[in-house]
Amino acid sequence: MELTLLGTGAPSGLPRPDCPCAVCAAARGARARAATALLVDGALLLDLTPGAALAAARAGHSLVGVRQVLLTHPHNGPAVDVPAGLPSAGRVPDGRVLTLISGHRVRAVPMDHPGTGYEVTSPEGDRLLYLPPGGAPAGLAEGLAAYEMVVGDVVGRPDAIARLRAAGAIGATTDVIAVHLDHDVTGGPELDRRLAAAGARAVPDGTTLIVGEYHAVPDVPRRTLITGGARSGKSVEAERRLETFPDVVYAATGGRREGDAEWADRVDLHRERRPASWRTDETCELAPLLAEDGPPLLIDCLSLWLTDAMDRAEAWDDEVWRSRGERALRERVAELIDAVRQTPRTVVAVTNEAGSGVVPATASGRRFRDELGRLNAAFAAECEQVLLVVAGQALVLRS
Repeated sequence: MELTLLGTGAPSGLPRPDCPCAVCAAARGARARAATALLVDGALLLDLTPGAALAAARAGHSLVGVRQVLLTHPHNGPAVDVPAGLPSAGRVPDGRVLTLISGHRVRAVPMDHPGTGYEVTSPEGDRLLYLPPGGAPAGLAEGLAAYEMVVGDVVGRPDAIARLRAAGAIGATTDVIAVHLDHDVTGGPELDRRLAAAGARAVPDGTTLIVGEYHAVPDVPRRTLITGGARSGKSVEAERRLETFPDVVYAATGGRREGDAEWADRVDLHRERRPASWRTDETCELAPLLAEDGPPLLIDCLSLWLTDAMDRAEAWDDEVWRSRGERALRERVAELIDAVRQTPRTVVAVTNEAGSGVVPATASGRRFRDELGRLNAAFAAECEQVLLVVAGQALVLRS
């Protein structure tokens, strides 16, 4: 089954008309995207958008052979000039199955958002799932057969990808293509990096893909360390990297602090951002979690874990530090690093960059700064990817 993406952008296109944002300003040339529309084997057009005939011609195709035009969502943009001879466009009721004269079968998939998704099966049996902007499948049962390709709003609805993964509809070899791309993410390397973390990719307008043809699915780094300063956006970056995966375990090393209202507000803010399907463990016992085989693990954060480890070792006291505290702390850190090295899980860990600011005024403060630097370096050495987040921008240090 041959799929040509006549457009890959949001319904308003990219850049958006009259939008002054930085992403739209940079969306020129190869980064510009027309509203998403898919041409399947020259016979089926999914979403009719302005300039569809010209887009098809640029991609080396024609709409002359199109036998069915299906819409996934109401069109509220510029008026569409329907090419002569093209069948009238419509939407199919949820659950209804159409069989085209070309031999393709199309099933309307119900969504949790206004719109309709379409499952397209080729005469040879290859299966494609196309989701509307802002849409995720509703009422998925577990144990579904994996699609060869899923095309959807990966950036806008990462939970849709998580649901499909949980149900088995996205497997290890499913080619996940991001469309309906808007000005939420800067294009180019930043978009590629974010999508790769979700096991997805984007392609330029006019690209033709073969559904079912082998394509290397982007490798999701198994171990990632994210560092940065206070309020740099490092926790948001960590959560974003796992939002397309179901059943994530969130290891919160800070716990609760009785009587500290400001800390409680911070914890509540983090909880509200996380998907409801994630499980939270408030613990500093990370080695047992790392040793278990299970869903992805998000650790937030190593600096609070180190604070707990130094408390246990009484490492804040100079005399205790010299007599036994340093040795005890080294043993606990070594246990953690070995667990990271041996872990079978996907891990994303957050830490703080504490060595770039003012030199602490106390010996214990300097000790914490030094030990955190050593811990970060040792942990990073065991990770396939290391990111530094500055002002909300992720810089790849290792990939």
